[in-house]
Amino acid sequence: NAFPQSLTVDLGSAKTVGRLVLKLPAGWGARTENLSVLGSTNNSSYTTLKASAGYTFDPGSADTVTVGLTPTSTRYLRLTFTANTGWPAGQLSELEAYAS
Repeated sequence: NAFPQSLTVDLGSAKTVGRLVLKLPAGWGARTENLSVLGSTNNSSYTTLKASAGYTFDPGSADTVTVGLTPTSTRYLRLTFTANTGWPAGQLSELEAYAS
């Protein structure tokens, strides 16, 4: 129940990532989560791929948001949550990573 909170995902090997699709369970109430996206090839040194911004999840858009990134080769993705208007913690049920 305290920010910041983070989620780190290992893609298994370096992949080009240019877009993330973030999902909450369908039907959850609308909320805005502030988060940043970081990337790493070694899980120790991270660079910012997307600065912190607010993303609004809404039932009208299937509680799904898209985060555009400059295509970058990375193995590890880290989402750092700093605020959430719907709950005092970062919330995410699915993370999809695409090259473009």
